[in-house]
Amino acid sequence: MDDLPSWRPGATRDAITAFVEAVSGGPDAIPVEDRVAVFDNDGTLWTEKPMPTQLHYLVREWAAATDPALAAQEPYRSVRTGDYGWLGRALEKHYAGDDTDLRVAIAAVVRSTAGVSVDDYAASVARFYREVDHLTLHRPYAEAVYRPMVELLRYLAAHGFACYIVSGGDRDFMRPISEPFYGVPPERVIGSAVGLTFDEATDDVRYGTAMDFFDDGPQKPVRIWTRVGRRPVLAAGNSNGDLPMLRYPRRHPRWLSLLIHHDDGERGDTAYDAGAEQALAGAGADGLTVVSVRDDWDTVFVTS
Repeated sequence: MDDLPSWRPGATRDAITAFVEAVSGGPDAIPVEDRVAVFDNDGTLWTEKPMPTQLHYLVREWAAATDPALAAQEPYRSVRTGDYGWLGRALEKHYAGDDTDLRVAIAAVVRSTAGVSVDDYAASVARFYREVDHLTLHRPYAEAVYRPMVELLRYLAAHGFACYIVSGGDRDFMRPISEPFYGVPPERVIGSAVGLTFDEATDDVRYGTAMDFFDDGPQKPVRIWTRVGRRPVLAAGNSNGDLPMLRYPRRHPRWLSLLIHHDDGERGDTAYDAGAEQALAGAGADGLTVVSVRDDWDTVFVTS
């Protein structure tokens, strides 16, 4: 039985299967408890264009802001006019090392959940996934997931790997969908997080008024170690912000890091290198295996 039916035969698929077979048995086998694999989410497990899914959720929230003072500043001003260019540039500037605008956007993210209970937020996010379609694919977000990557997650799990999602996105935004979409339980989701408080009057955990940590770049390996306590042997990502995580497994005798290259604009995906230029340019020197969406994936998206 083919475990990776959406992966085309070739060097990339062979590298994956050879690695998994080697660490699962024989002289290079590693103990099951050390078979840890980490995956970025946006652009790695599902599409992040024309905007990351959480950003789509947030712009709907920001567009409803009624405070005139907020409406006159970013990102509310751009959202209310339907011009999302500012947000896109903020992300591109972040990947280029400039977080000036990203800090403004993060402040708006924190403001949107301040005082909200984690249960109410989870219900709001789940409702978004049920009711809102992807902006350009015009299908539920459950069908904006990359089928080859879901197959890879299942293939790894079948060979004793513990798979984790490690994303710059909000941890609690991903938790409601990590298991039904990817088969990854919520306790294995590592992401950015707003600070939390306990409300003794209602026995609720609520979001605070400041960011606790932003899980991107060098923070990713730190958060992996904090949460997992093991160095992964496999990592997958798609951007410059994933590079530290992709390099983290390299101390193992056998390791594999996959860099997803979005070079296919013909099958519903968006072709782009923006935000991944450094990762792509140094992939050979870093020992990364580049996954071409165009050449390595026979089918791009899952279907219901």
